Amino acid sequence: MTRFLLVVPPLVGHTNPLVGVADELAGRGHDVAWCGNAEQLGRLVGGGARIYDCPMPRDEHMVRPPGLTGPAAFRFLWENFFVPLADAMAPGVDAAVEDFRPDLVLTDQHTLAGSLTAERRGVVHVTSASTSAELVDPLAAFPKIGAWLRELMNGLRHRIGDPRAEGDPRFSPYGVVAFTGRELIGDAPLPHDRVRLVGPVIAPRPGDGGFPWEALDGDRELVLVSLGTANTDAGGRFLREAVTALDSLRDRVQGVVVDPGGLLEDVPDGILVREYVPQLDLLARASAVVSHGGHNTVCESLWHGLPLVLAPIRDDQPIVTEQVVTAGAGVRVRFGRVDAARLRTALETVLDDTGGHRTAARAIGRSLRAAGGRRAAADLVEHVAAGTPVHG
Repeated sequence: MTRFLLVVPPLVGHTNPLVGVADELAGRGHDVAWCGNAEQLGRLVGGGARIYDCPMPRDEHMVRPPGLTGPAAFRFLWENFFVPLADAMAPGVDAAVEDFRPDLVLTDQHTLAGSLTAERRGVVHVTSASTSAELVDPLAAFPKIGAWLRELMNGLRHRIGDPRAEGDPRFSPYGVVAFTGRELIGDAPLPHDRVRLVGPVIAPRPGDGGFPWEALDGDRELVLVSLGTANTDAGGRFLREAVTALDSLRDRVQGVVVDPGGLLEDVPDGILVREYVPQLDLLARASAVVSHGGHNTVCESLWHGLPLVLAPIRDDQPIVTEQVVTAGAGVRVRFGRVDAARLRTALETVLDDTGGHRTAARAIGRSLRAAGGRRAAADLVEHVAAGTPVHG
């Protein structure tokens, strides 16, 4: 039996892929523990999981101005969230390593307290990359920002890691599990030859027992609209335009709209609006997805062979969106300017497959399913823990 410690940030999209991996490892007889925000982990990983709680940064670090995009949003994210998160979590991760004595730490790419603590304590670690964006070096065209980020991470390494170490703490030299596929990232070189592209993890999650399945109309095409859980502050106008677009297509389309902030009022009959939804179950029934370009939603949709209408807001979303459009599996609209008429046109384009988007999505889905998902991820960390060299 091998002991695996999974270190994650307080971000649902970064945790969900590892839930299935943890279940797979536990099913193989290994001992698995989690380290992060105990309250959130308790909701996401199910009862009975061993959880080590970590302090989180003060709330003011985590609130980003809604209109912040582009390089400014990237700098804010690192300077005001990821680095304070690492500093705050480091004592908790260190205590978890001391108590649990893991054979391997599996740590999220952006939870540097995991990689740097493992580095300092001499514990083998593997990176979990929940997005494809940084695998392709998005800062290649912005050398000054790249240098700034390296300096930021170097300072963090001197505070909580091993100052003598080298290399990028976002990519473990032992191995990287990336929940994406080559069809999305194209021919771009990977950070090193120990990156394994395993596709999304499609595994049971704690469900929404109150979802009104009986309200779904089997005679209409189901369209899911979701901006994820981290964009509530920016999504009101877009969701209202999406509802209008869906209502204009009500003869052929039934919309399910995720509205965690309760921003929508006076929704037309026939459109379901929910605070949360059982996304994987809905994707199995859907015909298309409207999304912000969040990596998990994109890959889970493509795994199901669904074409996408994408309206990226910030962070990795423009990069992921460009990957989808380049692969032919979706169309892009402008988040801040698109109206209901343009959204309707975009939806009709992917639903009618006039540009081959559904055909491309299904081809990508077949490739993602063949990548192995949680089993391939579990294989990699088992091999690394056993000291077996791993190559992508």
